[in-house]
Amino acid sequence: MASVVGLSMKRVKSKADASKKADNKLSAKKGSERASKKPRKLKAAKDPNKPKRPPSAFFVFMEEFRKSFKEKNPNNKSVSVVGKAGGDKWKSMSEDEKVPYVTKAAKLKTEYAKKLATYNNNQSGGGSYAAGDEDESDKSKSEVNDDEEEEEGRGGR
Repeated sequence: MASVVGLSMKRVKSKADASKKADNKLSAKKGSERASKKPRKLKAAKDPNKPKRPPSAFFVFMEEFRKSFKEKNPNNKSVSVVGKAGGDKWKSMSEDEKVPYVTKAAKLKTEYAKKLATYNNNQSGGGSYAAGDEDESDKSKSEVNDDEEEEEGRGGR
């Protein structure tokens, strides 16, 4: 019987030792291996002046659908119910029924492309808008300086 007790104790120790080794391996991986694998890429800061992307045809549809759904169900407070009902309605619509939303979304997309092009021109410094501001600031400075010089000339005489 002593040998049976000894075996059971060995099993308990081996399980405990194995779990301690696993814990040590996990704790070692957290700090050192994570740092040595790859440095984390930092996200570029978003420019708040950049134009927002236009909504797709589905979201153009949802603008109208939310209003009608709210009129029919004034007691509904859940956003998920409105979204689910809108999705089901969109899926059940035929292509002909979706055409007005698709055309409106296409129009918004072309407007967005124009806004983005002007934004990119202004960012690169090649736009006429940026050059116009610099010229005006130089003119205003020279006019102020001319006025000050004239006043100094009058006071000295």
